[in-house]
Amino acid sequence: MIRVAVSGAAGRMGRMAAETVAAAEDLELVAAFDPAGAGEMIAGVVSVTDPAAIDCDVVIEFTIPEVVMGNLEQWGRRGFHAVVGTSGFSADRLEQLAGLWGDSAGNCLVVPNFSIGAVVMMRFAELAAPHFEGVEVIELHHGDKPDAPSGTALATAARIAAAGGKNDAVPGGSGADIAGIPVHSVRLPGIIASQEVVFGGLGETMAIRHDTFSREAFMPGMLAAVRAVVDLAEKLTVGLDPILGI
Repeated sequence: MIRVAVSGAAGRMGRMAAETVAAAEDLELVAAFDPAGAGEMIAGVVSVTDPAAIDCDVVIEFTIPEVVMGNLEQWGRRGFHAVVGTSGFSADRLEQLAGLWGDSAGNCLVVPNFSIGAVVMMRFAELAAPHFEGVEVIELHHGDKPDAPSGTALATAARIAAAGGKNDAVPGGSGADIAGIPVHSVRLPGIIASQEVVFGGLGETMAIRHDTFSREAFMPGMLAAVRAVVDLAEKLTVGLDPILGI
């Protein structure tokens, strides 16, 4: 039985994560941590505000970019394994996290997107990258999302660039520049999460698109991450790819 705590448990994703863990037969929800939800009953446990009150095998981190690094520093120092769903992990932030986590007894798995479909979409985009002359990423999220571009878009652009993708478009209308790949961010009510990667070549285009219609889509990937993080070979891993075998 894996003993799990959820950090950011009073938020929408954190609450769903806590409920999902509590319903899993091979997992035990032992703690909910959220300064905004002090004393609130979440999935059968009382939310606490003191991180020292948490004792677990794996922490699921569903907070915000402004606080996640401080939380992870604490979890790493205490030897917990961590599964990170918080967005905003650029290359610089991942390098910082590697330094923080270097001496920890636990493993840390940073997941830009827990959706299985989104992970496969990123892999398809990576495979297509060297075969086209240009590529752009358009990501769409709900209006309350605290960061732009999204963590999924950052990861997608970085993987496309590493695979040989490029875009020599005229600056001005090309969105954010992530490793030389234009990324456009849309924030509107009514959207959960969508991403489209558009490739262009001589006389043709190709689009790879993934749409999320419910936050439930993130739960199977999250459970897979919690079950696998303990046995990962590296102290810091990014993405579900090694878990899914793609």
